[in-house]
This record gives sequence, structure tokens and C-alpha cells, in this order.
Amino acid sequence: MSLTLVERIATRHAVGLAPGEAARSGAFVTIRPKHVMTHDNTGAVIPKFRAIGADRIADPNQPVFAIDHDIQNRSPENLAKYARIEAFAREHGIDYHPPGTGISHQVMIEKGYVTPLSLVVGSDSHSNIYGALAALGTPVVRTDAAAIWASGETWWRVPPVARVVLTGRPRAGVTGKDVIIALCGAFNRDEVLNHAVEFAGDGVAALSMDDRMSIANMTTEWGALAGVFPFDDVLRTWLEARADALAAAGTPRYTREDVARWADEARELRAGADAAYACELTLDLSTVVPHVSGPNHVKTMTPLPEIEARRVRIQRAYLLSCVNGRLSDLEAAAAVVRGRRVAEGVTFYVAAASAEIEVAARERGAWQALVEAGARTLPPGCGPCIGLGEGTLEAGEVGISATNRNFRGRMGSRDAEVYLASPAVVAASAVAGYIRAPEAFDAVAPRTSVRVNAARGGTDGAVGAAVEIVEGFPERIEARALLLAQDNLNTDGIYAGRWTYRDDMTPEEMAAVVFENYDPHFGDVYREGDVIVGGHNFGTGSSREQAATALAHRGVPCVVAASFSETYRRNALNNALPVVECPTFVEWLVARLPDGGPTRVGPRIEIDFRAACIRCEGRRFAFTPLGRVPQELVVAGGAEALVRRRLGLDAARTD
Repeated sequence: MSLTLVERIATRHAVGLAPGEAARSGAFVTIRPKHVMTHDNTGAVIPKFRAIGADRIADPNQPVFAIDHDIQNRSPENLAKYARIEAFAREHGIDYHPPGTGISHQVMIEKGYVTPLSLVVGSDSHSNIYGALAALGTPVVRTDAAAIWASGETWWRVPPVARVVLTGRPRAGVTGKDVIIALCGAFNRDEVLNHAVEFAGDGVAALSMDDRMSIANMTTEWGALAGVFPFDDVLRTWLEARADALAAAGTPRYTREDVARWADEARELRAGADAAYACELTLDLSTVVPHVSGPNHVKTMTPLPEIEARRVRIQRAYLLSCVNGRLSDLEAAAAVVRGRRVAEGVTFYVAAASAEIEVAARERGAWQALVEAGARTLPPGCGPCIGLGEGTLEAGEVGISATNRNFRGRMGSRDAEVYLASPAVVAASAVAGYIRAPEAFDAVAPRTSVRVNAARGGTDGAVGAAVEIVEGFPERIEARALLLAQDNLNTDGIYAGRWTYRDDMTPEEMAAVVFENYDPHFGDVYREGDVIVGGHNFGTGSSREQAATALAHRGVPCVVAASFSETYRRNALNNALPVVECPTFVEWLVARLPDGGPTRVGPRIEIDFRAACIRCEGRRFAFTPLGRVPQELVVAGGAEALVRRRLGLDAARTD
């Protein structure tokens, strides 16, 4: 059986494989990525790096620091944090891009760090965007970033791969944002959860690079770990122009000759004709019309004609973020608002994805058109998308946004509502005062098909089988079950965004705010030692590590869920928090506790890791066993301690 493109790129960057061995789906491998990106969270990675005990960066060319999240915060504390990050970069010879350069992912692409057929990781959940350049871009977490700084390597489980075939051509006015919203809404039953997605089909050639970046970026919201486009003429032309721009800027990270070489390599490294895919999904692009996602759920979509009829009034509109802050997005919005004004009672916020894009928008007149229409401009960064700085939503307000997430409470008050749409729809809504499209579209359902080829996901052994227990790992946990019966419970709900970049939070303070954005009364119900039981795709969304560490600080010994976001699973294991995937138990417990609010007190349970089962009230529920790799992480006390041991660093530095 030949390899998928994802498996080929992973094999290229895997370390320690035997001759002829490949990094196939389900395998735990050691990887050496080309680059690892961190942003404001660099401030939290530095002490992790020092805790490992390392005194130098293994490869100073590997890390990239790009500051983007909280750049409107001019407090002495935040400025001091940025100064510490810059000083650390200078000390270790690491590329540092200061606040105002742009959103980290756009910086990684613009500045030439992401190249075809490379593996580039970032301590941010939207690292999937790098797949637009035929690279394997995937998120890691802060602990992984520290491990890569210290050793150049980290662990990775190669995900199952889904093939998404795009056919036809998009009709006029349909963008990449519309395509990914259609995919999220049409395939909303976890078809690609924790998968890598490979895009194929004749429809790919009809998508611009900006379209591809939007689609790859939001494969994160779709539940995927990566979204990879093929190398083709569209990408080659874009890379050649980018190579010229890099040379003109004096930072020629690649040249036209490199582009020609990558084209040759791509022909050799394409997916095999008999490569094994977990599933194949098809979308006819000609049947996609603009849809709106939400409110407050990415995978709930409504055709524009239907929601227009409701005349959903808005108070705020947003054109910004790493999914839709590029030149084509700004120009599309400018074309809508020229000669018009933002509606009374609406504030329209605009920010470019990078300073370079803002300059281009000014030169081409799009920026001035937006300003003249009444848009309020923000610096190139994340800002309100993550609920930081100017423009966050107040209780009772409704916003429409060209960002990638509309989780409750993410962009401000949890009592606000947020819809997602394309830049043109956001602009048209801003001037109308209610959600609408800039032109009329028919309410057409996207034409799709699904073929499942194999069981999704890899395991470390047979479900319910006897499991070898690593010395020091607990054989069983007995505790009360606490049910949080919401599917897709995201990390904003577990650990609110307003705390994420507060690096001065003590463990006790972190523990105190756990789940406050999901259930403000969680603390009244929880007792130390309770096992948290969640629904499907627990921990989706942002890769913030505190969503796992705060639970450990609260005294949670284990989390059980019907399924996990793979990034959350990674965060938990890297911080020695065991996680168990057992959908049959969760479904039984939900049926047993149909009422009781967002946090429901359940019976006592026994989690038997050797037998790989949960016992409760005379019933037995088998789960996918925890194999050697996750057990070793837990026993070692997390990834930092494991890396320290492997590097032979006996004592951790605390300075």
C-alpha cells in the first residue's frame, strides 16, 4: 500500500525510522519539523524550556517568534513580557518579529518560513493554514515547543487521512471562506475529527492562494489536524512572486530555483494511486453559495437568503484575523462599501493580517474606501478575534465576523451572539445593519457525497484487551463522575481567553477559573478528585495548554470523553493528565443523567487501565487502551521531564 501525501511528508521529517519504514497513520513517531512558531505564548514557553534544564537552543534556525495576540495591550506588564521575549530571541539568535508585523501565521507564510513538502508546526491551533502551500502544517502545544527548542524534536501520532475531492468551479462572489463554511456545515458529524485532510480534484485549480489559506486555516474548526493542498501551477506562480518579494526585501529565504526544485520533488512525493484514506468526501464547488455560520457554533450554517429574511440585526462587524485579513478580503469588502456608510448603531472593525498587506491595501485604495465608509481600523494582529483589546462584544450584542471562531464568550461576553461569514457578507451587513449578502443568491444546498473506507483513528492496542502497565502508572482510578454533557466543549469554555495570556496566574488562580465560561457554577458542584466526563470532541478550538494544566491544578485525576480534540489530548498527556476515550460510557451516562444543568453529578466509577475498561453500577465499558507512549509521559511527570531525562539533564534550571 502506497502512502498518502501527509504520510510522505511525515516520513520525510521523522527521526529514527528503520530503513524502508514509513510514518503511517496511527504510528507514534519522533519528528523534526523545519520550523516551530510561537507568538505571545513564547513568554510561557521560555520557563518551560528552562525547566527542562537546557541552556541553548538545539537549532536556532528552527524557532520563529511572531508577536500578534495582545498587541493592543500597552500595560507595563505586557510590554515587559514582550521585552523579555525579544531579549531571549537576541540571546539565542532566533528570528523575532515584533508586534505590528502581522498575525503569526501570515508572517510565517509571507516571510518565507513555510515551504512546500516541509513540516512546520506552531504553538497555535491555526497552524493548519500552512497546508495551503503544500506543506504539512499542524499545531503543537507549549510544552512541545519547549521540547523542540531543547532537542529539535517532539513526538507525534500520525493521524488518519481524509481525502476531500473538490469538483467544479465556484460561482462569482463565492470565496474560500464560503467553501470551508460549507464543508463544516455539510460534514458536521466528525467525519474529519483528528484527521489530516488532503484536498484533491479539478476544483482545486479554481481556488486562489488566498482561498486556499482560508480553507486550510479553518480545517481546524472542522476538527482536522491539518489541511493540505497539492502543489500545482497556482501555487508555483504564487511562490515565484513571493521569491521575488523576499529578494527585494533582503530576506531571500527561497528563490525561483528552489521553487523549480520543489515542483520536481512534488511530482515524486504525491500520494500513491492506492494510498489508504480513512474516508473520501466530495463537494461540488459550483453548488456552494454564501452561508452564515452560527450563532456561536461553527458547524451550524444557514444559507444567506434564509437568514436575510430574518433581518438579524447586528451591533458589530469584524473584518480581520488569520483566516480573512488578506488583500483580496479587504478589496472585496471595499468594493461593497464604496459610496456607502456603516449603518447607525454598528461598529465595523478592520485589521489587515500583516503590515505588508495594510500597505498594499493603502496603495490600492481599499483601505481608504473602508475608512471613508466609517470602518474603525485596528493594528495588524489578533485582537477581538481572541477577545483582547478594542472591539469585544458586550452582553446582548450580535456580531458578524470574518474570523474563524464564534464560540460563546470567545470574542467578549458569553451573553453575546456571533455569526461567521465571508468578508463581502460582513461588509454588506455592516452597511445594512443586519445580516445580508452584497448580491442575491439562490438557496442551494451544496452537492456532496461521503465514502468511508476504514475505521477512523489509530489505537495502541485492541479495545478492551489486557494492557501492559508501565511501572509507576496507576492501574486504576476510583472517583465520582462529573458529567459535562456538551459535545464540542471548546478550550474557551474550559479556560477563558481573557486568562490565556496572563502568565502571572498561580496554579491556584488557574484552578479557580476552570470552566467558568462553560458553567459559572462549576465550582459549586465540583469536589476535588472528581473525574470529568465530557462529550464528543472535548477540548476543541484553541490549543491553549492551560485548558489541561488548570484541570490538573484543580485536582482532576483523569478526563473521560466520547472523543477528544487531538490537540487537547496532546496537551493533557504532555502535562501528565491521563485522558480516556470511551463513547459507550459517555452515552450511557448522558442517558442516566438527562437533566441537571451543564454540570451533572454522576455515580462513582472505576477506571481500570490494565483491563482498559470503566466499571459503573455493575456495567463494564471498554475503551481504547493507553499504550506505552502516553503512560511514559504520565509517569515521567510530563513531556518536559521526559525530554530532560533523555537529554541527560539531571537538574532543572529555575532561573
